[in-house]
Amino acid sequence: MPAVPPLASSLLPRPAKARAGSGRFSLGPDTCLRVGKGAEPAARLLRTLLAPATGLPLRSAGDGAVVLVLDPALAGLGDEGYGLTVGPRSVLLRAARVTGLLRGVQTLRQLLPWQALASSPQRAVEWSLPCAEITDVPRHPWRGAMLDVARHFQPVSYLRRYVDLLALHKINVFHLHLTDDQGWRMPVPAYPKLTEIGGRRPASVVRAGSDEHDGTPHEGAYTQAELRSLVAYAAARGVTVMPEIEMPGHVRAALAAYPHLGNRPDRGLDVWTRWGVCDTVLGVHEEVFDFCATVLEEVMDVFPSPYVHIGGDECPVTEWEHSAEAVRRARAAGLSGPAGLHGWFLGRVGAFLVRNGRRPVGWAETGAELPEEFTVMAWRDPAHALAAAGRGLDVVNTHYRATYFDYPQRGGPQEHPAQPGAVVALRDVHAHDPVPAGADAAAAARVLGTQAQLWTEYAATPARLEHLTYPRLCALADRAWSGPTPWADFRSRLDRHLPRLDALKVRRHP
Repeated sequence: MPAVPPLASSLLPRPAKARAGSGRFSLGPDTCLRVGKGAEPAARLLRTLLAPATGLPLRSAGDGAVVLVLDPALAGLGDEGYGLTVGPRSVLLRAARVTGLLRGVQTLRQLLPWQALASSPQRAVEWSLPCAEITDVPRHPWRGAMLDVARHFQPVSYLRRYVDLLALHKINVFHLHLTDDQGWRMPVPAYPKLTEIGGRRPASVVRAGSDEHDGTPHEGAYTQAELRSLVAYAAARGVTVMPEIEMPGHVRAALAAYPHLGNRPDRGLDVWTRWGVCDTVLGVHEEVFDFCATVLEEVMDVFPSPYVHIGGDECPVTEWEHSAEAVRRARAAGLSGPAGLHGWFLGRVGAFLVRNGRRPVGWAETGAELPEEFTVMAWRDPAHALAAAGRGLDVVNTHYRATYFDYPQRGGPQEHPAQPGAVVALRDVHAHDPVPAGADAAAAARVLGTQAQLWTEYAATPARLEHLTYPRLCALADRAWSGPTPWADFRSRLDRHLPRLDALKVRRHP
């Protein structure tokens, strides 16, 4: 049996407060759960996670030694905080909200030997927990991970695995990028060609800026039933699935299906086979806004997330400048020119979401261009996060130099192909403070947190996704939940965490 690491150096992310006790609590076939009212989802998750490796039934009993309970008196722990007490004869997990219990379940899982994370029965392992007192609350409420399934589709079975790995690291937002120039993956019954035509492309470029194509068709789309099941699966693990439908740019796949939604309705387009920024954008006639409303109504019906991401970035205005309709619209709206239609367009769509009880999210190019009802994802520069926070908007700091996992993890010819650009090393991710330097108290309060981005131009398979994601996501999760920790402390805990990833067969970067 492997040596058990000290409590303080074994958990990732690091708990807010942890004190090791003496002795251990042993789990066996007769160990039972005492489940308080409303705590059933946490009990189900604990059984689901531990059964494959341990075979422990963890039946419910009125005198069970492992107690899961909701306690409204713990309101100071917020939605995700929890208290965990492990003694030699009992375990008590308490929280004010079910989500807090779900976070505590992941901590219990990590306190067990790493073999507990395996997917098959493990023999000759003593299933025991070190005695401890833990009180844990996240530093930031938004700890996310974005996966682009528009450029390379992934089956919903893999998305469930992706969610499982997020939950292990206490990541609470799964940002699902469903549409782009290269593919449309969200079914909309009123517009069936979005997936029938927009969900397929004949080939893909080999690399950015190249005319060489691989000659391999690529296609894929989800059913609404699959997406609903994913939402439920994630919710059972305390993860919210936030959908993204790109507009008014990054819409080539939609325009290939319905050219009349563009600025040149007489022009036939194919689903884009290149990477980068395409210059085709949605038109600004009323039929376009009817389309956006219909699509977003379907999205809101499938995804109960309070946030809906509508992209908004990298929107060339050339087509609007050459469109008589767009020029007329800009003049009627009192804008200085067609370029002003970008904010006007997002304002109309954002207002529609707000009327329907949702909060629009957009990518920030400068921090100053998104309407006031938006939550801002600032990716180009931390100064943009400050600018948006200074305007009173909520901000998720997604600076590409620390959170874009499509960039290589290290330099050198031995690295797999990745997005051309700077290296985003593990230490860069660990050093990323979601609150930009220079933020005053008011601006800092507007920063919700951070998240990882994985654009998939160079990641077509689950193996590549995991190679690019791990262990970098471990660093982001640790910083977002725990706040700043010394590099040596993080590396020590990561070294003890890697066997868990290996037990889960994560195809991580070495």
